[in-house]
Amino acid sequence: MKKKSTVYFVLSVVVIAVLAYLGAFGLNIGDSYRIKSFGETINRGLDLQGGVSVVQQITDKNVSDATMQRTINLLDLRVNKMGVSETSVAKEGTDKIRVNVPGKFNPDEVLKNIGKTGKLKFVGPDNSTILTGSDVKSASPGTDPQTNKPIINLQLSDSGTKKFADATQKYLGQKITIYMDEDILTDPTVDAVISDGKAQISGSATLDEAKRQADIISAGALPVTLKTVQVQTVSPTLGSTALPMSVRAGGIGIAIVFALMFIWFRRPGIMADIALVLYVFLVLLVFSGIGATLTLSGIAGFLLTVGMAVDANVLIFARIKEELKVGKSIKSATKAGFQNALSSIVDSNTNTIIAGVVLYFLGSGVVKGFALTLIIGVIISLFTALFVTKHLMNWAINIGLISKPEHFGVKRG
Repeated sequence: MKKKSTVYFVLSVVVIAVLAYLGAFGLNIGDSYRIKSFGETINRGLDLQGGVSVVQQITDKNVSDATMQRTINLLDLRVNKMGVSETSVAKEGTDKIRVNVPGKFNPDEVLKNIGKTGKLKFVGPDNSTILTGSDVKSASPGTDPQTNKPIINLQLSDSGTKKFADATQKYLGQKITIYMDEDILTDPTVDAVISDGKAQISGSATLDEAKRQADIISAGALPVTLKTVQVQTVSPTLGSTALPMSVRAGGIGIAIVFALMFIWFRRPGIMADIALVLYVFLVLLVFSGIGATLTLSGIAGFLLTVGMAVDANVLIFARIKEELKVGKSIKSATKAGFQNALSSIVDSNTNTIIAGVVLYFLGSGVVKGFALTLIIGVIISLFTALFVTKHLMNWAINIGLISKPEHFGVKRG
């Protein structure tokens, strides 16, 4: 039993230490592969890396909740196609939508992507509308192999294919003008009947412009008209200052927690500290895995859950000390302490999870970030407190690292 417990304990401590190192610093393997640190893989929000924040107001009257949600979804699709996955698009008030785009510092570029209503139409020489955006199945940027100029490739729907075939036959030798909102994208001359449902739009100045226009076409037309009422640029200097300060504050807070756990509970406190290191790693691993965006409010939620993770250990160790004071052995007191503290820990954490879920679904923006961090942290803290700490304690007791009441800070007369 002692030998097996020694192997498990040492192996667990080594694995946790290695994971903590990799999470903090990463590791280069040879010249071609790197295990990235969490600082490299976790997305950072607008308040941590700077960027552009835009508030758009809907000018239409009596907009339904469904229309508002569709507008938010389409705007989210547009800005996420800018290559910034940690963007956030949320309703603000009754008729406004706030768009945060971290890492971008040119507001004009952002406004070009979200400001257009995206109404695409093909118009014949007699001013009749041939196709609209609803007739387009997909749009993608490309390069014309003959001219090497950027183009937009369109794949039409079944109904759009028939309409376009009829139109190209009708207007053979004449021009069809293609509009995006009120802007003319191109007005090519029809030189052949196009019946395969594939069309091309030329006229883009650059491939990036063609990509942006193709993304807007793919996202679809906005169901409402938007007016920009606020544009704010958060400098990268401010963002880069906020992150190190937050990390420093978090590190100091966690270090104080580590020290207090050792002072109050002696050697069991060290077991809790080891489990807490694993807890921090697992939370950040989940953030990285789900592509969560870390903001200042998210960091606050994370630090709050660190305290709650320690709180579970405090309850357990306090119960163990009570059992030791009445004369129980170390093993019996430890077993009883975990059992007696279980209901209190589960009840309190369940209530916190419920509160986090309510905040997440009813809140927006920074509130959602705080709630998500809180929920993830609480769930993982239950695992580390009730499983990891428990096994570390049992192994430490079996190998003699914790063998007398004094190791818990309990003095028997």
